[in-house]
Amino acid sequence: MLSIKPAGPQAAAVKYDVLTAVGTYALSQTKGTQVLCLRLITLITARYNWQRNELTLGQREIARMWRVEERTVKREMAKLRAMEWLIVKRQGARGRVTQYALVFEKILEDTRSVWADVGPDFEQRMEGREATPSQTDAKVIPLQPQGRAVAAPEVDSSTEWGLARSLIYAEDPARYASWIAALSRRERVGRRLYLTAPSCFHAHYVATHFNALCLSAVKQADGDVDEVIILW
Repeated sequence: MLSIKPAGPQAAAVKYDVLTAVGTYALSQTKGTQVLCLRLITLITARYNWQRNELTLGQREIARMWRVEERTVKREMAKLRAMEWLIVKRQGARGRVTQYALVFEKILEDTRSVWADVGPDFEQRMEGREATPSQTDAKVIPLQPQGRAVAAPEVDSSTEWGLARSLIYAEDPARYASWIAALSRRERVGRRLYLTAPSCFHAHYVATHFNALCLSAVKQADGDVDEVIILW
C-alpha cells in the first residue's frame, strides 16, 4: 500500500496530487459521493494541517461552511470514517472539538483506479512515490485482526445500520467479524432500531456486551435513534 508524506521540498506537489486524485475519483462516482468528496476537499483546503496531519474543526463551523445542518455534518463525517479516509485522533469533549487525521494510504488505494484518467505522467508520479511511514498516529490506526482476513462491509449510507456497520468495522475489524457482521437490520420503529441475530446466544451476547457499541455507531449515523434492540 502506498504512503505519502506531504512535507518537504515537494510538499506542494504532493498536496495538489492528493486533491486531484480525490476530485477525479469523485467525478467517477454517484452524486452523493461527489458531494461528500467536495465537502472533504473544502475542509482540507480550508482547515487541514498538512504537517501534523490534523483536521480540527467543530460541527457548527463545518455546518456553516457546508451550508447544512449539524446533523448532516455528523452523518457525513461518519461516512468518511466508515470509508476509512478519516480517523479520530482525539475525541471531542467539553470545550474541545474532535481532532481528525487523514488516512492517506486508504485514499490512495481507493483512488488508484482513476490515476490514469488524469494522465500517464500523473499515474507514473503516483506509482513512483517512495513508501514512507504514514503520518497517521500509529496509536489510532484501526488494527487488522490476526489470522482470518475480514472483508470490509460496503459503505451503505441508505440506512442507519448500513453506515453503522462500516463504522464499527473501521474501529475494530476483529470484533466486527466475530459478532457484528452477522447482525441484520430488522425494522425501525420510532426511535428504536431492531436488529436480528442468527441465534439466541448471539443475540444475548451482543445485547450484553456490545449494545453500547452498536448504539454509539448508529447514533453517529442517525441521531434520532435512542435504542438498539437485538432479536433472533
